[in-house]
Amino acid sequence: MRITCPLCGERDRREFYYYGDAVYADRPAEGSTPEAWDDYLHLRDNPAGETRDLWYHEMGCSAWIEVTRNTVTHAILSTRLVADRGEGGQKPRAKGKKA
Repeated sequence: MRITCPLCGERDRREFYYYGDAVYADRPAEGSTPEAWDDYLHLRDNPAGETRDLWYHEMGCSAWIEVTRNTVTHAILSTRLVADRGEGGQKPRAKGKKA
């Protein structure tokens, strides 16, 4: 698999460390309830199809990258720097809801 780093260009997947669902970048606000933290830490969807994941360019520029990919076809649809997601990025999905 090849991933396009927004800073370095197309690279082999072995240069990156897979972190998980992109909602990890959307931490609950300070003072959030224990339930909000429990949801953030433990609840994840496992969809077939389009997902947003966090990848760390470990063997390159050390950037955190959000990769939109299809888990069925393995096609990478887009990449962007996590820093470019804006303030707070997209809001986390509600429990049991699909994006």
